Amino acid sequence: MRQVSPESEHIYDLIIKLYKDCKGDWKGLQQKTGISDDDLNHFLHYATQFLANGGNYKGFGDSKFMPRISKQDLKSLCSNDNVTLIMYEQVKDAMYADVDVAKMHLGYPDGGHVSTYYPDSPNITTEEITIVSEFLDSKGLLPENTRLKKVEGGNFELLLASSETAPSRLDIKETKLTLEGKLAGKTVTFKYGDHSKQMKTVAEAMREAQKYAGNEHEEKMTGEYASSFETGSQEAFKDAQRHWIKDKGPVVECNIGFVETYRDPHGIRGEWEGFVAMVNKERTKAFGALVDAAPELIPKLPWSKDFEKDKFLAPDFTSLEVLTFAGSGIPAGINIPNHNDIRQNEGFKNVSLGNVLNSKGANEKIPFIKESDLPIYEKLREAAFEVQVGLHELLGHGCGKLLQETEPGVFNFDHKNPPLSPITNKPITTWYKPGQTWGSVFSSIGSSYEECRAECVAMSLCCDFPTLKIYGFGDGSKDINGEAGDVLYAAYLSMARAGIAALEFWDPKSRKWGQIHMQARFAILQTFLSAGPEFCRLDYMKGDLSDLTIFLDRSKILSEGRPVVNLLLQKLGIYKSTADVEAGTKMYQEITHVNAFWAEKVRPEVLRQKQPRKVFVQSNTVIGEDGNVKLVEYESTCEGMIKSFAEREYI
Repeated sequence: MRQVSPESEHIYDLIIKLYKDCKGDWKGLQQKTGISDDDLNHFLHYATQFLANGGNYKGFGDSKFMPRISKQDLKSLCSNDNVTLIMYEQVKDAMYADVDVAKMHLGYPDGGHVSTYYPDSPNITTEEITIVSEFLDSKGLLPENTRLKKVEGGNFELLLASSETAPSRLDIKETKLTLEGKLAGKTVTFKYGDHSKQMKTVAEAMREAQKYAGNEHEEKMTGEYASSFETGSQEAFKDAQRHWIKDKGPVVECNIGFVETYRDPHGIRGEWEGFVAMVNKERTKAFGALVDAAPELIPKLPWSKDFEKDKFLAPDFTSLEVLTFAGSGIPAGINIPNHNDIRQNEGFKNVSLGNVLNSKGANEKIPFIKESDLPIYEKLREAAFEVQVGLHELLGHGCGKLLQETEPGVFNFDHKNPPLSPITNKPITTWYKPGQTWGSVFSSIGSSYEECRAECVAMSLCCDFPTLKIYGFGDGSKDINGEAGDVLYAAYLSMARAGIAALEFWDPKSRKWGQIHMQARFAILQTFLSAGPEFCRLDYMKGDLSDLTIFLDRSKILSEGRPVVNLLLQKLGIYKSTADVEAGTKMYQEITHVNAFWAEKVRPEVLRQKQPRKVFVQSNTVIGEDGNVKLVEYESTCEGMIKSFAEREYI
């Protein structure tokens, strides 16, 4: 929550304090404070959304949400206790709409947006963030567990998460560096001990977990985690990930740390998250078969072996049932670690989160799907999504080679006879220079670009009928009207519908996308439409688009759909492989541009028909009186959600 907004921690404390004040008896508190039923429900709904998103900005969308309960009525709810009232006064203004519209979104401080990755630094510029980030990248410092602060004199402090303020293990020996170029003479001072209390608690838990390790890799993994959280060493964290990918087929799977960089406007600093899950052995069998088939599937992608890894490093690919996932939201699948040197040379892991994939809201409506398509869509959308997630994570994020000068004069490709680009049919002229990474080169656009690339891989390879057979659909023959064809059709319909629904996450004021996956899905919808109206189009008769539906000709998915997807995928893949950030950025910005029709016609209808978001109420584990672990579950209600957090020991 500290990584979301300055007020999020304090709002969390207020919610938990209110629960403790009334011991979970919300009706009793309502009667004492005199607020209405509606006002109580408004508060409970806000608290639930806040907890589900890990703060007061959408975990999937990065825009601020406010309580429907008025300030005065919320104050009344807090008036039962003087301490609670003081806590309310501390957060009351920050909880509600800001006069400055820019602060309704997470983003760069110089755009007026909110980002606590750059704390107490409203005057830090995007250019300064870029210069400092590139400078530190050239020194070999990994940024995921850092925050950047601008201080007096135009100098900077880099805050590193660690329990120790003078660490015993350093990735860089210097604690103060002098910048070059436009910021020549300005300094960056390293300040260890960011989040020190939390890092100490987590490190101690990891040291304790070592005692229960099931094998050598788990023992070393937990030890390196502890070392990383104690000292701030990201090299120690990478070592933990190396042991994690070697821990094949554990019954209980876990990962923790500063991982995904989606919420940092610069796309390099990680959100703290962690999960624990149990392996679903039956569903995992299908994913194992997909891993085995990967060497045959990769050559079907639209580039030559010059742009593919020298050897496919078969990962552990499991279907998991989530016990707990701590962060700003729960994904449907994961492919980590995100460090490309490990992913490219040592391997990675894929997980599909089965009980997330299979979750459904009660009486869930499905806008934009034709009445005639609803039977197939409703029956097979979960199956299609599982196919999509598997291909997205395993081959989408797992394929492709970064062409690099790994150190001065040393290349991982024949730079004297560089490969021909399938886009230009000429030798490539760009590649990654020493010290450069995918993240540092493509920075803010990189996360969405990569998700689009992975989604395109899924959309391309789900057209492969032997692949659908692996999942148990069809007999491998190309029958577009059979069971496998139904799943393929549901997958393409789902992606097209997601591309329309994506407009909820595009902000007309800033004209920016607030969610990277949805930006990617909009790009793929535009690609479908580019194949022509006989394959894909938007159908509507009413001027306000209130009858808007998707037309998609299933008979043309193989002949029209897959080829246009492959054209986009080829560009995404080659520009990434060759570090051609100029061409890649231009192409991606063009295909995700929202014109007047989409902004003024389609988006209002998307907002009118948008459905409530899923909120996952998670269990807790406690040690019972008999010394064994006990699972504590909660009702799928707002009250159950708040109780689950209040009963979870927190720091």
